[in-house]
Amino acid sequence: MRTTEETEGFDGEASNTSMISGASSPYQPTTEPVHSRSVLGGIRCDVEYLKSNFGVLKVVEVVLSLIGFICIETIMMCSPCGGVYFFEFVSCSAFVVTGVLLLIFSLNLHIKVPHVNWNLTDLVNTGASTFFFFLSSLVLACINHNTGAEIAAVIFGFLVTGVYGINTFLAVRRWRLGNGCQGPAQSSEYMRARTASRGEMEARPELA
Repeated sequence: MRTTEETEGFDGEASNTSMISGASSPYQPTTEPVHSRSVLGGIRCDVEYLKSNFGVLKVVEVVLSLIGFICIETIMMCSPCGGVYFFEFVSCSAFVVTGVLLLIFSLNLHIKVPHVNWNLTDLVNTGASTFFFFLSSLVLACINHNTGAEIAAVIFGFLVTGVYGINTFLAVRRWRLGNGCQGPAQSSEYMRARTASRGEMEARPELA
């Protein structure tokens, strides 16, 4: 039988051997702290965006769309009602979509979803709202019963059409400038990544 000293010596040698082999092994277990990131973390109101041209235009669009929707909702009787229903749908849709985009941009939520082209999304929304608001206001102006609510809806419809038109113009210019700057930047990043990859392969010829 082994004595106590021999057993302790054997255990000590085994422990030292495992430590040495673990230190010399290229595959070391790593323990990285896992940081829990909250999706809603760091949300703040971007006052600078609300003061910018796009922020002011979006606030005006939301307000005018809501007023136009309220005006058309006060109409109790209509015959025919096609123009009223069309304007009601356009004003409600524009109010909801533009309001959501205003909320996303003013709270910087678009930064948390970088895979979406938000400039193009805003351009599509403003362009579609301009076209459909102009069309629905024109239809309502031609088919109405000269009531105060219908006339007010037509006026606010053409007003918000003009605001959306200005926003569309600015959005197109911003989108063009963004694409012009994005192309060279992406190609530069691609070339830099390829150069770094080639340098690593030359430094480590055993991987080739």
